[in-house]
Amino acid sequence: MSYNVLMKNLHGKKAFIAGIADDRGYGWAIAKALAEQGCQIIIGTWVPLFDIFKKSLDNGKLDTNLDNGEMLKIAKIYPLDASFDTMDEVPASVLENKRYREKKDFAIADVARLVEQDFGNIDFLIHSLANAPEIKKPLSETSRQGYLDAVSNSSYSFVSLAAHFANNMHAGGTILNLSYLAAQRAIPGYGGGMSSAKAALESDTKTLAYELGRKFELRVNSISAGPLSSRAATAIGGIDAMIEFSETHAPLVHPLSAADVGKTAAFLCSDGAKSITGSTIFVDNGLHIMGPCPAREEEVKCPPRKDHESLLHPAPL
Repeated sequence: MSYNVLMKNLHGKKAFIAGIADDRGYGWAIAKALAEQGCQIIIGTWVPLFDIFKKSLDNGKLDTNLDNGEMLKIAKIYPLDASFDTMDEVPASVLENKRYREKKDFAIADVARLVEQDFGNIDFLIHSLANAPEIKKPLSETSRQGYLDAVSNSSYSFVSLAAHFANNMHAGGTILNLSYLAAQRAIPGYGGGMSSAKAALESDTKTLAYELGRKFELRVNSISAGPLSSRAATAIGGIDAMIEFSETHAPLVHPLSAADVGKTAAFLCSDGAKSITGSTIFVDNGLHIMGPCPAREEEVKCPPRKDHESLLHPAPL
């Protein structure tokens, strides 16, 4: 069965993707993959980046061709700050900030209400955002507030989005988040409490899968994606070394692309994944299975790559 045939049930569905602010990250790739299958795309963008992102879209700087020759269309963009559940929680210092001053109803509950008002029930909710103000600090040097901010912005935001949107989703819909290997392994340089936030994100995925599955018939899954040179990752630093390490040591040596994650997300939203929930799906060329690697591949006593056919079809004993 072809990929497009498997995805055919996505046509006419509606997806809200929280956290897109450019065309370099996994969020944009997910939007493209869903749009390829006829899904309507709605976006929530972090308030400080909203005007820049919208201007880039309006000026055609982010024009993206789909496989069918059509252009990727965004139904609507909402300013969103997932640090706040309601507008009552937003402090005056934020409301008076020049980047926020003209924006209204950007808290999670308000955006969920506006999306329902404008589009009715949606089918897919994608959490593609994270923020840790002290991410460049080792965990042992992270302040309490920095740690709490990382967990609030990067994992509780998922809980809140799921809680506020679940009532506005069709039964059989899907909720996804994007995680990283640091949730399960020690990744030097991935600090500021972000590793803890990702661990919480994957744990919450399981609990929400049970709660929202039983109450709303929704599926909840996490995609643990490999390193990508996105805007956010570049800001952290060291991403080139992480990509090089992955391409050197992962079982699959081809470069990981954002499209790989996008297509996995589309599959998880499809009927082909109707019995998958509460899972963390790794899309990282298999890096997560690896232990310590020898310095040189020739030190590994295993068949050469060209002999893979003998592994797939071994001689009978």
